[in-house]
Amino acid sequence: MPEFTSSDGLKLHYEDDGEGVPILCLAGLTRNSTDFEYLLPHLPEHRVIRPDYRGRSKSDYDPDFMNYNILREGLDAIELLDHLDLPEAVVIGTSRGGLIAMALSQEHADRMTGVVLNDIGPEVAPSGLERIMAYVGRTPELPDLKAAAEALKLGHEDDFPDVPLGRWRQQAEFMWSEKDGGGLALRYDAKLRDALIGQAGAGEVPDLWTLFDGLENHNLATIRGENSDLLSAETLAKMEDRHPGMITATIPDRGHVPFLDEPRALAAITALLERCR
Repeated sequence: MPEFTSSDGLKLHYEDDGEGVPILCLAGLTRNSTDFEYLLPHLPEHRVIRPDYRGRSKSDYDPDFMNYNILREGLDAIELLDHLDLPEAVVIGTSRGGLIAMALSQEHADRMTGVVLNDIGPEVAPSGLERIMAYVGRTPELPDLKAAAEALKLGHEDDFPDVPLGRWRQQAEFMWSEKDGGGLALRYDAKLRDALIGQAGAGEVPDLWTLFDGLENHNLATIRGENSDLLSAETLAKMEDRHPGMITATIPDRGHVPFLDEPRALAAITALLERCR
């Protein structure tokens, strides 16, 4: 199992597939390396590196949950590149991963040849935050993954109307595991919720527009789900105004977040990779 040791002593897992120009894939808040399973087959000419953040999936949980923040997770990403002897990479950041990519622009801009932001921007809609806080750190009271898949499909009928149950079954496996005695278990440290609450209460939320502006000299693409409750069309327009060269794609029948194997998403990623060449 590929892993490296962070500068503060945690064993952090990652997946490393393929050869070619390296792409560092940074997952969503409670997600892990499986966040990019649907994209991976579409990148045959690239080396695709997918870490599990600290406290997620196969990586060590942090005894200090306040280290679950975008600055520390960004440093972990840089230390992974160092571990792999990679001076730079294209970064594809889904949700939380996009925030990490923006944070990296402040002190590690030279390590990113290009950035794809998947359904995230410098303004996060309150409705999306409320939805996230409703589930982070809480285990669904469901008997098994089959029931979890059915719940995901039912819950996303409006924002992901055409997604079949089979994909939701896969997604359920990525998000939870089944306990021996029945029921589900989280694939991340439940104290992530405490970290979010603690950081908000301490006023540790950075100015995201400042972080976004740090990408002004980078090749940049932003993908938005048409039904997203986290990245609004208005915020995307503001991002285009501040970064006129940014590639954009709005994915129909998708909320937060697109799977990244949709044709428009793949077109945007391909265009960004071509610019990075």
